Amino acid sequence: MFEDHSARKRFLSSPPSVPTAVAAIMEPVVACVTLAFCHSLFRQPFSGISTALMVLLLVLMFPGANRFGQTGVGVVIGTLLSWLGVLLVLLLLGYATNTLQQFPARMLATWMVLTPVMQLLLTVVGTSWLRHHASLPSSRRPAVVVGANHSGQRVSAMLQARRSFGHDLMGYFDDRTPERTELPPGATLLGRLADLPAYIDEHGIKDVFITLPMSSQPRILDLMESLQNTTASLHYVPDVFAVNIIQGRLTDMGGVPVVGLIVTPFTGVNGLIKRISDIVLAAIILVLISPILLAVAIGVKLSSPGPIIFKQRRTGLDGEDINVYKFRSMVTQDNGPVVQQATRGDPRITRFGAFIRKTSLDELPQFINVLQGRMSIVGPRPHAVAHNEQYRQLVKAYMARHKVKPGITGWAQVNGLRGETDTLDKMAARVEYDLEYLRNWSLGLDLLIIARTAKLMFFDRGAY
Repeated sequence: MFEDHSARKRFLSSPPSVPTAVAAIMEPVVACVTLAFCHSLFRQPFSGISTALMVLLLVLMFPGANRFGQTGVGVVIGTLLSWLGVLLVLLLLGYATNTLQQFPARMLATWMVLTPVMQLLLTVVGTSWLRHHASLPSSRRPAVVVGANHSGQRVSAMLQARRSFGHDLMGYFDDRTPERTELPPGATLLGRLADLPAYIDEHGIKDVFITLPMSSQPRILDLMESLQNTTASLHYVPDVFAVNIIQGRLTDMGGVPVVGLIVTPFTGVNGLIKRISDIVLAAIILVLISPILLAVAIGVKLSSPGPIIFKQRRTGLDGEDINVYKFRSMVTQDNGPVVQQATRGDPRITRFGAFIRKTSLDELPQFINVLQGRMSIVGPRPHAVAHNEQYRQLVKAYMARHKVKPGITGWAQVNGLRGETDTLDKMAARVEYDLEYLRNWSLGLDLLIIARTAKLMFFDRGAY
């Protein structure tokens, strides 16, 4: 019996949409075209260094992020941070190879400013075109959701958010009575699953999103068979949201389609980018803050007896124990099977310790942990081993945050979840933010978190 390898290949690698394909090349191409324009504007000859720079831009920036359809400040921040990340790498390479002086300073400055402006302008144009195209009657895509459950609500929210881009949510189909479903306010239950084929034909439904739980496999198969003779596009949304997934991406492992649920996002190129950015940024930061490190060390030594650096056992990548460095801020050094979290007004905290905790100066030695490869600058905050053993039994998907190296700062910390987690709800919220960071990681997001952390060091009144 022969396998249909071509069908499997199509299943594993569906072609990208036109907006996705355009977005993949737009940002690097705009950077190259703008560079050529600046050469012409400043009447600079196009040299081999310029050609090498263009090739490097294409390598660093491809594929570009798909920002078509996005609006608001997030698009501006995402574009600027992405461009700043590229510039950081280019400036470091230019300094290391002594090629920066090959370009006039004014030309470089103009190019650095003009490139993200042009990228944003084209994003606005592309988004406007998508909306115009979606407003045409022939481009509308009426859709229904099969399964009035949590997954169905997520799909419904997605469709409603994308209404201006052509999607029209008609309602839900479910075999349960309305009172047994999880219908959101204002939602319409259109009928039972058996009514769906006729409804598709009668109302010209273009998309059907099946969100039934995986335990309903026989019903799903029967439904798929009944819908094969309709003209609607069928989309199956696996009920993996019951698991706090990190990746949720389909990969080909020796010809077998495999969906990654809880796996690290830092593999391949992403892992290389993460490690290089950690080393470069940690080295630069340590050089810049060396006077502060010395001053804090002297303050700790004079404030109370004991060592300057406190080493605490915490859980690192893949659950391995690591020693995390901090400036000592307490008169005690809890590092055993039971560790009491610091609380507001904790008598164990010294006066100088309260200051360095409030400003996060006590965390600065962890940049050494980053250079050692035990931590990242940005990632889930490492908890004491004793706390992990406690919370892994209480918080869903708690240990999934250990699929990456712990960070000095993280997405949870810049969203108000810094310091003591005195309730189970706070810890659950912190874990959810950590998993959201892993699902949406990018170098730009790391830089955004670092910038927001720097602000919190001086303006976070809730720290202690």
